[in-house]
Parts: sequence; C-alpha cells; structure tokens
Amino acid sequence: MTGSARSVAVLGAGSWGTTFAKILGDAAIAADTTRAIRIWGRRDEVVEQINSIHRNLQYLKDIELPASITASSDVREVLQGADLVVLAVPAQSLRPQLREWKDMIAPGAIVVSLMKGLELGTDARMSEVISEELALPAERIAVVSGPNLAMEIAREEPTASVVACADSAVAGWLARTCTAPYFRPYTTSDVVGVEIGGIVKNVIALAVGICEGKQMGDNTKASVITRGLAETSRLALALGGNAKTMAGLAGLGDLVATCSSPLSRNHTAGRLLGEGLTLEEVGQKMTQTAEGIKSGQAVHELAGKLGVDMPITAAVVAVLAGKLSVDQLGPLLLSRELKPEGDY
Repeated sequence: MTGSARSVAVLGAGSWGTTFAKILGDAAIAADTTRAIRIWGRRDEVVEQINSIHRNLQYLKDIELPASITASSDVREVLQGADLVVLAVPAQSLRPQLREWKDMIAPGAIVVSLMKGLELGTDARMSEVISEELALPAERIAVVSGPNLAMEIAREEPTASVVACADSAVAGWLARTCTAPYFRPYTTSDVVGVEIGGIVKNVIALAVGICEGKQMGDNTKASVITRGLAETSRLALALGGNAKTMAGLAGLGDLVATCSSPLSRNHTAGRLLGEGLTLEEVGQKMTQTAEGIKSGQAVHELAGKLGVDMPITAAVVAVLAGKLSVDQLGPLLLSRELKPEGDY
C-alpha cells in the first residue's frame, strides 16, 4: 500500500478516540496532505462541541482539535466512503455494535482497534471480534497500542506507539497515516502480543492502584509491575505472541505508563478500591470505563483454559468479585511458593 488514508471514520468520541482523531489530523497537516476525519459520538452535546468550537470539553478539556475533524451522531454518515475505520468503543459493546455497522463499512477499508479488552463470555481479543463480525481477513485488521495516555498525547507531549498488523504493508500504511510531530509509531506483525500487553496491563494497573490506595511504597508497586509483566508475558507466549513485544512499547511501555500515572483510569479505579470504596462507588466516580474491571474475569478464564499461572490477575479478580478484601491482596501474593525469578 502507498500513501496514507484520505478519509477516516473514528467510532467513539471518548478521550482516546478523539485524541487519535487529533493525531490523524495533525499528521495530515505535517505531511501537507488533505484528510477528512469524522467522529461518531452517541451524545449530541459532544458532537455539537466538536463541530462548533473544535473541542471535546468532557474528555479533553480545552484541547483544540484540527479543523479537518467533524462529528456526527449518524454512524452511516460518518462511515460513508472511509478508507480507514477506527474503533474506540468499550470492549464489551463492540460485537453488537459491529453487527449494526457491518453493511455501512466501505469495501476494502482498513479497520483499526484502539480498544484494550477481552470479551466476556468468549475471551476473544478485539481483533478476533472484528474478524468474526465483519468477516475480514487478518490483513485488513490492525491494532494501535503502547503507552497511550490520551490527555498527554492530546497535549502533544512526545509519545511512541505500536501499529500491529499481519500485513507489514498495511502496518506501514497506517503508521504513515498517524505519524504526527509528537506521535511516533513503530510497526510489528505480532498482533497477539500487542493486544495481550494492552489487555493485561489494565488488570495489573488495578493491583498497583490498590497498593497505592493502601499507601504501600514504591518497592511494593515496582514488585507488582515487574511480576505483572511476567504473567502478561506467560499469557502472550501461550497464545503465540513474541517475547520481544513484551519488552517493548506495547508490553513494558504501556504497563509502566498505566500503572504509574494518575491519568490512567485503571490505576485510578484501583486506588479508589484501595481507599475503601466499593466497586459501585468507584463506578459512580469514574467518567469513563476502566477496562480492567470488565476484562479481568475474561483474562482469568483464558489463563485457566491455557494453564497459565497469573496470580496477580487471580487476586484482582477475587477482589472485584468480593471474594478477597483489598487488605488481603498483598499478603496473598507474598505467600506464594518460593521459586527462581526466571521461572515463567
């Protein structure tokens, strides 16, 4: 594939969907090319803000969006003629939404997932859901992941990321499309590793957040992050992912950012749980979905099916299910059998 995308549909007007639309707009400006970018949003007030004042005040505060970005609550209008379709909706709602949108997506369009979750009930990664519902080959499905804290990127703070696709030409085409002065994408064919890194880090971030809410120190949090990377790697390798991916931006990079930043929804949710709030109270305080809360059970189930040992994930899921208190989390993890660190 040559050139870059000329017409883009971004389905989802939350913080990351809107930020990625901004990246695409700024990338086109930097490349001195014309690109139409349309965002689909469910809420009329968000759509109106984007169109009238070029801002998404609820999710990105006063960040100005490029003039090339428009918005609509009519998904058919947004998808019309788009050669790049970007999906940025909650993971658990993706399948039913794709069933509604399937016939509106242009033939030959490349579909990109920004989502970091496993589907409950099927334990399917988002690229698998896209493939099943849209009947697309792997060569037309891509994933963008890495340390993607939306507000930092929207503020144009330098960030590197990863574009994954089974077809290296498509990955390169998408990377050219989203290369902005502040956003540098790398490419890989390891879709499985990139997705698993983005999924499991949300669960580990909940654990780190709980530790912070319990006022545990940096040693504790560093230990959870490091062992969290080990169990993320075990799951990725069991599914056919590449160990190098886990040491890169979509593995270690995303894990560190999500586990350490107050901008991270999963870290924030974990901290609130650690401070003593109930899961319901956390949900009331959060304005966006903390994917780890939704996907944790699916990750735990998938690990069980594959015989992969994931003690941090299991403990977090037990906390979310009310089977384990946040006070028991640390002692439980420390009571595990002694073994060499390198035993994965």
